[in-house]
Amino acid sequence: MISIKIHESYRRVAAIADLDLIGKKFEEENRQLDVRENFYKGSEFSEEEAVSQIKRHVMEDATFNIVGEKSIKASIEAGLIDQESVSEIAGIPFALKLI
Repeated sequence: MISIKIHESYRRVAAIADLDLIGKKFEEENRQLDVRENFYKGSEFSEEEAVSQIKRHVMEDATFNIVGEKSIKASIEAGLIDQESVSEIAGIPFALKLI
């Protein structure tokens, strides 16, 4: 399952994460990936449903924070990112996208 939470501020921020990673922190050398529940925990979707949700939000002015294999895969399938924009910390893939 994939969690998607939309934050409204001066611009829309979409936090997308694999449900099983929420609440965990990953560290590698001097880099850290903190998948905080208060930022990432939102509505839960299957991978297929997440692709549709991501496509819907791509049409809006937004920033995307994406964490986890399933979330990255769904974001690639939705046309939001490509594999070259994916980085890793402690083996956990993540990407940031500004539209």
